[in-house]
Order: sequence, then C-alpha cells, then structure tokens
Amino acid sequence: YRYAVPFSPLASGDREDMGSVAGQFSHYASKLRSLRAGDPASLKTQLNLLFDQLISENYSPNHNIRPEEVCALLIHVTRLVPLSQEHLVVKLCQLTHHLLNQLQVIVDEQTLDVCVCYVVRALAVCSLWTHSEVLQALSTLIYGNGPRCNRHLIELLGDGGVLRLYSDPSQPDMELRRAALTCMANLCLGQASLEDPYRSVCFRVFLQTLQSPKPPDAEELLYCTVIQGAVKGLQSSLCGGKWRFGGQEELGALLAVLKRLMFQGCPGVCVEWPSVLYPAPLPQYETCSTPKPPEPPQNPPTQTSGVRDCGVLLCLLAVVKAVEKRTLYGYWSSFIPDAPIGGPPPLTLLTVVLKDPSPKVRACALQVVSALLDGSRQFLGVAEDLAPARTSYTPFSFSLATAVRELHRSLSLALLAEASAHTLTQIIKCLAHLVCNAPYNRLRPGLLSPLWRQIQPYLRHRDVNVRVSVLTLYGALVSTQAPLSEVQLLLTHTSQETGLSWRQREGFSSPHTPPSHKYHNSHTPRGSHTPGEEEPGVPWLLQLCVSLVTQPKDDQSDSEGPGGGGATALEPSPVRLEALQVLAHLVRGYFPLCQACLCELGQVSARCLRETDPSIQLHGAKLLEELGTGIIQQYRPDNSQSESCRVPISQVVQFWVDVLSGPLNGALQSHQHPTLQTSACDTLSSILPQAFTQLPEKSQVLCVTVLLGLTYSDNSLVKAAAVRALGVYILFPCLREDVMFVADTANAILTALDDRSPNVRSKAAWSLGNLTDTLIVFQEELSDMLVLQMLQSATKAAFDKDRVKSNAVRALGNLLHFLSVSQLTRPGFQRPLEEAVSALVTTVQSEATMKVRWNACYALGNAFRNPALPLGTHYSASWSGDAFSALCCVVTSCQNFKVRIKSAAALSVPACRHCYGDAERFGDVWRSLAAALEHSEETQDFLEYRYCSSLRHTLTHTLTHLLRLSQSQDMPALGMSKEEGEQNGTCSGEQDREITCFWVQV
Repeated sequence: YRYAVPFSPLASGDREDMGSVAGQFSHYASKLRSLRAGDPASLKTQLNLLFDQLISENYSPNHNIRPEEVCALLIHVTRLVPLSQEHLVVKLCQLTHHLLNQLQVIVDEQTLDVCVCYVVRALAVCSLWTHSEVLQALSTLIYGNGPRCNRHLIELLGDGGVLRLYSDPSQPDMELRRAALTCMANLCLGQASLEDPYRSVCFRVFLQTLQSPKPPDAEELLYCTVIQGAVKGLQSSLCGGKWRFGGQEELGALLAVLKRLMFQGCPGVCVEWPSVLYPAPLPQYETCSTPKPPEPPQNPPTQTSGVRDCGVLLCLLAVVKAVEKRTLYGYWSSFIPDAPIGGPPPLTLLTVVLKDPSPKVRACALQVVSALLDGSRQFLGVAEDLAPARTSYTPFSFSLATAVRELHRSLSLALLAEASAHTLTQIIKCLAHLVCNAPYNRLRPGLLSPLWRQIQPYLRHRDVNVRVSVLTLYGALVSTQAPLSEVQLLLTHTSQETGLSWRQREGFSSPHTPPSHKYHNSHTPRGSHTPGEEEPGVPWLLQLCVSLVTQPKDDQSDSEGPGGGGATALEPSPVRLEALQVLAHLVRGYFPLCQACLCELGQVSARCLRETDPSIQLHGAKLLEELGTGIIQQYRPDNSQSESCRVPISQVVQFWVDVLSGPLNGALQSHQHPTLQTSACDTLSSILPQAFTQLPEKSQVLCVTVLLGLTYSDNSLVKAAAVRALGVYILFPCLREDVMFVADTANAILTALDDRSPNVRSKAAWSLGNLTDTLIVFQEELSDMLVLQMLQSATKAAFDKDRVKSNAVRALGNLLHFLSVSQLTRPGFQRPLEEAVSALVTTVQSEATMKVRWNACYALGNAFRNPALPLGTHYSASWSGDAFSALCCVVTSCQNFKVRIKSAAALSVPACRHCYGDAERFGDVWRSLAAALEHSEETQDFLEYRYCSSLRHTLTHTLTHLLRLSQSQDMPALGMSKEEGEQNGTCSGEQDREITCFWVQV
C-alpha cells in the first residue's frame, strides 16, 4: 500500500470518454502531462502505473488519436524519466515503440530530435540489459526519418558510432545485433534516404553481415533474425534510387550472397558457393576482352534453414531495379538457365519457381524474373537460332536463344503445376514480359503455338486477376514483332477447345451479326455457334474479346463485382479493359485479319463510349484510333498490299459517318475527363484523308470546329492533342487549299507555341512544320503579317527544348524556302530573316541532339533552294557567311556521320556560283569538303562505319557540284587543295579515285 495511487472518482463525462480507446489515451496522457519532474517520491509509482496502462491498450490508426498528441506526450515523458531509473527508461522505450508502431505515427522534427537525443544518452549511460529495448525505440523513432537525423548520424554511424558497434559481426549478443541492423535499415528507408557516405556505410555493414559465418555458439533462431534484418536493410538501401556499387566485385559479392541465401536450407542442396559472382563478357557491349578473375574462395555450406523466405528475393528484386540493365546482363547466366545439359540442373531462379513449396516464395521469384526480362529487348534481340548449329563453338546469339527456349519450357512447367491463383498470375505476367522482349522473328518457329494453346483454359479461371493476366499475355503475343506468321496461323486456325467455347454457351455470336441483334439487344437469346461454324478469316481472339466486352458473365455466381449495370452483369471492369486493349493490339498488328469486322468493331467502340465508366470510354476511343490508323496504313504509298485487299473507300466513309454521328461527340466535349477528350482528338486525327474529302460537309465542319475550339482548352493534354490533329488536317488536300482554315489553324498553332507546357509547344512546332510544308500551295494568299508571325514564332521556338526546336528549325527552313522577293525586300522582314538564319546556324553548331542538328542542316539546305534568298550579295554577307561556315565546321568535325551527310548535302544546294560568295569563301567550302572526304573513315564509334559509303558519295557529289560551278578565279584554291592532298599522300585508293573522277567530269 506504500505506493498506492490515491483514488479519485471520475465525473460522468470522463466515464463516457473512458469507454473508447481514444478516450482512455487522452485520460492517461493528461495525467502524465500533469506530472512534474520535481514531484514527490510517488512519481515513480505513478509513472509505472500510467505506462503500464498505456502499454496495455491495443491501438490502431482508426482510433482518432492525433499524432500531435502522441508527439507532445513523448517529449513530456522524456523529461520525467531520469536515465538513472533504468526500469522506467525501459518502460518509456516500450511505450514509444508501442504507440508509434500501432498508431503508425511518424514523429515530427522536434519530437525526433528530443527523443533521439534521449535514447542515444540512454545507450551511453544505462546498463547493457536495457539496450535492446532502447534500440527498438530508436528504430521506431527514425522509421522514415533518416534524412532528418543528420545531427545524430555521427553518433550513430560514424567511426565508433553505437550502431556500428552493435552491428559488427564480432558482437556476441545476437539480439543487440539484430536491433542495430533494424535501426540502420529504418534510417535507409524511403526515396529521400540518407546521404551517400552514410548510406554506403550501412550498405557495407549489411553486406558484411550476410557474408560473415554464423558464430558457433549463436542460437539458430536469433541468427536467422540477424540475417533477415541485414536483408531488409539491403533492400531499404537499394530502394532509394539507382545505386553505384564500389567496383564490380561489390555487386558480384552481393549477388553471390543473395543467391546462396535463396537456397539456404533447401533439402538436398549442399554445394560450395563462390563468394563473388563475376559477369560474363557480352560481345555487344564489350570493346575489349574481360580479364579472367582469379578463382574466388569458396564458402563452406551452411545448414541454416530459417532465412529462405521472400525477403531475400525481394532484396534481389531491389538489386535488379537499382542496377543498370546493361550491368546486370553479364550476370544473367547465374539466375536464368540455359538449355538443360547432362548432370544436375543449375540452381537458378527457375529452380525456386519450380520446386519451392511456398507459393509466396515462388511468386517473389517470378517477380524477379519479370524484372530481369522487363526492358531486355535490346539484350535478347541478339538471340538467334535460325542458322544451323555450329560444332566448333557456341555463338553468344545461340546461347541467348537457348536461354529463351529454356525460359519457355520452365515457365510452361510451372504453369501446369501451379495451384495458387496469385502465383499463377505471376507466372502468366512473367510469360508476358518474356514474349514482349524475345525476338521471335530470329528464333525457330514453334515457341508461341504451345504457349498460345496452354493458356486458353485459364481464360475461364474463377480468379479475375488470372483472367486479366491471360488477356495481357494474349496482348503481348499479338503485339510482339507483329505480324508474325506463327501468330497469324494461330489467329485463323482455332481448335475445338478454344477459350471461345464457354462464351458461346452464353449466346455469343459472330461479329458479323447485325448490330440490331448483337449490340442493341444484348439480353435477347441468340443461337449458339461452335468454333467450326465461325466465319472464315475472323480471328477467334477478336470474337472472344468482343464477347468479353459486350456479353454477360458466363458465371453469375462469380464473386467479382459487375462490370456494368443491368439485369445481367457484365464481366468485371479489369477483364473488359484488358479485352479492349487486346483488341487494340490485334487491330494494330493484324489489321488485314480484322478489317472484315470494321463496322462491328466500330459499334463496340460506340457502345463503350456510351457507358459511364471513363476507363471503358477511354479504351473505346483508343480502339477507334487504332482502326483509323490501320486504314491509313493500308493506303500509304509504300504499302505493298493490293488495292483489292484494302478496305474500300466507300466503307471507310460510312464507318466515319457512323462514328462522327455517334457518342464520340460527347467524348470530345467531356471536359470533366480530359484524358478521354485527348483520346477523342487523336481519333479525329486518324481519319483517312481520301475519306475525309468525301464526308458530308457537316461532318467536316464538326471535326474542324471542335479541334479549333479545343486548342484553347485549359488542359494541356487536350490542347496538345487538338494542335497535333490540326497539324494532320493541314496536310489534307481538301483543307490545305482552304485559306480560312489555314489562317485559323496558323493562328491556333502560333498561340500554342507560346504555351507554358513543353508538350503543347512540341506538338505546335510539329504542326507548324506540317503547315509550312504546304506553303507552296497558298503562299501568295496568306497575308504577309501572318507569314512574318510564323517566321518570328519559329525563330523563338528554335531556342526552346530539343523536342520543340527539332520541328521549329524544320519550319524555319520551309519559311525561308518560300519567302517571296516582295517579302524579302520589305524592311519589316530583313531583321527577322537575319534572326531566323542565325537561329539555324546556332542550332547547327550547338550541343543539341543529333536529330535536332540534322534537321537544322536540312533546314539550311532547304533555305538555299529559294532563288530569291540573297545569298552571296553584299546585303547577306554576314548571315550567309555564318551559314556556310557552320556547315563547313559540321561536315569536318561532327561525330555523327548522318549529320555530316546532311551538311554536305546542304552545301550542294546553291545552284549558282555567286551564291557561294567570293573566291575565299568558295575555297573554304572546297577545302572543308576535301578534308571531310580525306577523313571520312575516321571515327571512334564503330556504329558510324555503316554510313561511310553514303558520306563519301554525298561528299563526292558536292565536290563535283562545286567543280562544275567553279570559275577561273577559283582555280588556285582548288589546285592548292589538290596539291596538298597529293603531298600528304593520306587518301586511300578509293578516295583517290573519287577525287580523280571530279577532274574527269570537269
């Protein structure tokens, strides 16, 4: 009774508040806040009791306890508990961990500073038996607060820091070691994690922990928690962004230890693991041979079995995401198997996928495989096994091809054996990544057909995620390197057991069913069809996807929510959305197989646009765009398809008449859904020009009016799409001759060029380039003021970002080409003309991307085609000299041969001798071209060698052109160049013959 707290009855309001967890917290917290450090001896007893009462409660974030209250309470109690009262210190640490952990509170900066100072002092003053609880409180306090702990980092992670001390492999107390590793992991957590020096310290500690052997006297369970803490810490370190490893061996050591932990404790696995994995040399990335590393020391096998869980694989996943793809390719053979050979199979990620008893572990391994495959198209693109196999050696391309085949084989086996719906989804997603990145056009046919048939039964799986992933895989199959002959056969030849058959039990009919029966009366029973009764040439996958989008679910007892309203529920929205995406992929890659269903697919899109779900509407609009693009591709001049196989113009016109009189108008005016508006604008831009001419006048006016209006939208995405669509329309023959439309479009484009959004400016510059391409048709009908505004706007845009200036310089070249004599002689045009040429010269000489510089060289050549441009005159002496000097500099010094080719071609454009200026400038041009020819095979990038022949041809043509234009006063310069070439004797035989041919032609 000595330490009993005096009883004081609660008021009725207090008793009501005490009925809730939040009320109890507030009551006890207010009691704690009423205590003072100078209170009598009963303070210790009261603190003990109040701490126990607070710790005994179960809290959750839903209990409406404000973080500010928790932070204020923690600051106050740190002032009440002296470090000499070690039992109270422990209870305070327990309370800190309990409140922050269960309420999921991240403390503010003031609370963090006060509490961290307190626990750091406790670690320095209190007995060793308290340190485990103190470190636990510290780990909770710094969770997600690493960047705000700068003041304490030296004490924690500096030389002799407390966390460095307790995490050292020589630390005998496994619990303290685990707690210190947890603290370091929490410090590294988050995107804005620790500064690099301290982050590297933590990384090395984690790696050293995993590499160190288990102490002989350590308990198995405690040691496993230490390893798990280090793995979690590594994952936290690597999730902060791209990681720069300290040399090749550090990455190899990390991958080696993670691979060992992947199989640690597996039954029957007893191998000697290398301490470092070394990358295999890759021909397409290595310019010199990789030295053979010394044989690494071998670690003895361990028997620890409690760490083989998802944590190691998630850590490996973090490594894959943090390291550059190009660096990881050398380690593929350690994690991705080749073709099976004699002896025991190699231990890889696929071993875990096929043999691990835990479905969660298998799913994690599949995520790592997917991450390795994602974005590997350039690497796997080298794979090839079409040629006969060599017996003397195995080419790298063949090894990669066998790896692709082994991935197919292993994942197919995993698909057959898997029972977990979640893991099954991961297998199918992994297959989709493989299909998206493997070069099937370079591999022997036969890989896709078994996969295509194997996944068909999963289209009727009860789990919606499995069904969605199967559709994703089908989308990958019909989009990879389309069109593939193997996939084309699979689309047209359907077995009796396709994924369509169960849909037909619900009354699915062919896409050729009249619209009145198929789409507008979806609840009317229809006669069933068997696969054999399908109309020839219609892909069964198209019919299936249309059915999934428009028909009721096949199983009304499915636990998934409906995808739409009505008496009969449609498929869940994720299934319908994925089916629409598959339709879009199918139309994009195999339009000839889909064109028979053009009108029906248009009605599917119209149905989607009439729905209320914005996602369904968006994908319906995207399907329309793909249909329009497919028609345009058929009518391109370079399309080898016979005219009889194209969609007839009359059908195309009727298709767009139906579309433009349907719900697309509502999508164009859907201001609350700007993404849908954007897609609708893209759909309008996909109308075939020949069909647009034959559309009713009201439909043409509708398209033009809506697009011009949307260029003034407040949403940058909508504005960019509308400006781009106008840039497409300006090339239509029936519109580019309409002066009013051209003027309105030009004004809209010029307004968009001043927009604050780079995306809008980029689309506007592209459209301005298209507009100026058509200037020759109506140049005399546009006002001089509008032409001048275009010239000034294009000049300004030429100093914008690269994606803007790329088309801005194209527009400048066109404008300079088509300026008339009357315009060039007006005073208002003279300064803008000089500024325009100066902008092109600056761009040619800049450090912009090669595409921009190429366009600028082309633009100068385009400008030189204008006979009215005063090249070589006294008036143009300054800017024309700068233009020739810039081209001469680029033709001799640019590392990109395509830019050199275009600059040489530009120098050959002027048709008259006086355009090149005086004899001195003419000689400078000649000498630059001759020097460029002399050094046309000198490059540091071997990829440029493929353009050597084209460069020499262009240089030869330009030099010959100069010789034809040369006059007697130019001969000394030309003769000097020839004599210097003979004295240097550095020209190759082929180059000498090319130069000799000039004189012969003269």
